[in-house]
Amino acid sequence: MAKRILDRFLSRVVACGALEVVRPDGSSTHFGSRAEGFPDVQIRFTTDTAERRILMDPRLGAAEAFMDGELVVERGDVMDLLALIRGNAPWDRNGRLQPASPIRRIRNTLAHRLESFNQSRKSKSNVAHHYDIGNDLYRLFLDTDHLQYSCAYWPSLDLSLEQAQEAKLAHIAAKLALQRGQRVLDIGCGWGGMAIYLARNFDVIVHGITLSEEQLALARERATAAGVAHRITFELVDYRDLAASGANYDRIVSVGMFEHVGQPQFEAFFRACANMLAADGVMLLHTIGRMGGPGLTDAFTRKYIFPGGYIPALSETLASSEKMRLIAADVENLRLHYAYTLREWYKRCVAHRDEIIAMFDERFYRMWTFYLAGATAAFESGGMCNYQIQYIRSRHALPLTRDYLVDAERTLLKAK
Repeated sequence: MAKRILDRFLSRVVACGALEVVRPDGSSTHFGSRAEGFPDVQIRFTTDTAERRILMDPRLGAAEAFMDGELVVERGDVMDLLALIRGNAPWDRNGRLQPASPIRRIRNTLAHRLESFNQSRKSKSNVAHHYDIGNDLYRLFLDTDHLQYSCAYWPSLDLSLEQAQEAKLAHIAAKLALQRGQRVLDIGCGWGGMAIYLARNFDVIVHGITLSEEQLALARERATAAGVAHRITFELVDYRDLAASGANYDRIVSVGMFEHVGQPQFEAFFRACANMLAADGVMLLHTIGRMGGPGLTDAFTRKYIFPGGYIPALSETLASSEKMRLIAADVENLRLHYAYTLREWYKRCVAHRDEIIAMFDERFYRMWTFYLAGATAAFESGGMCNYQIQYIRSRHALPLTRDYLVDAERTLLKAK
């Protein structure tokens, strides 16, 4: 029964590109046909239970079957497999749109509110689940210069990952319109890459905050090694507690942190930012986002990758920020930049397979590569993107035109 149902599903899904499924008894079934731009993949089920696991929960079941060795990719790799499945039904495909039923709307609204409830007492443990697994893992696949665990910026596809992350930092710094002597808050500072970059290139004082013990320790070490520790303070503190202390900043930047806030906390986040931002201040928010409306975090990501995480839609992000009288001065959609970034991370993880297995085990390695491959497919063919939203409190805080962004960015990249 499971075989027949899965075969019907795959026959509908796989049209472009080829998929061969080999069962434990040696029989095989072919789906689709070879097509330019689509992978040619062969998978093998090693147990009779693997297909049932997938049918019970396609995303989580497929991930766990792959992690446990019950689903083995024998031609191509897991990146090819997920690109093949997702690429046959891209989010931005043409087609007639139908309204969602009232029941489905209510169900989706309730589900995404319940799953993203993320009070401050839980935030630290959620962050630790992903970021405190050891800095050595991240050093293996992130860029060597800045350790940026967020979407790079690719003005040209012939750049290295290191160059693309440098370009991202310059892109963001230009949007902050920094001036000498200003105080800058970096919410979710990671391993200090953004803070160090700003301290090196501008005469500013940076306060980086994180909830990760591992990131905090390494960020301090890196600032000292870069010779800018006197301009940076790194602290283990929640943004809500910092705002309650009455702290105030000329500029606020947050890169790759908003995804951990949780939808019920959006207004609290923007209220804290508005209260900490100077009257003529500028804020830049860089976040993964949905190109459609509010949605759900899949079970695999919730369980293994980002517990408590939630990917926001632009509509709900702006709806929350506008209540705090934060003016969205500039909104940019980085449509494909994260897909290019993730493919580079995936390649580096594959190249360091033995080291990752030695640090953890084979199952962790499979889980991690499934995560990167699935994320890549979501940004290449699914509804995921990255948003950069520039906020101001005063309409007079920035020049009238966007020319200053281009000029500042070019100056920074030439200086490199």
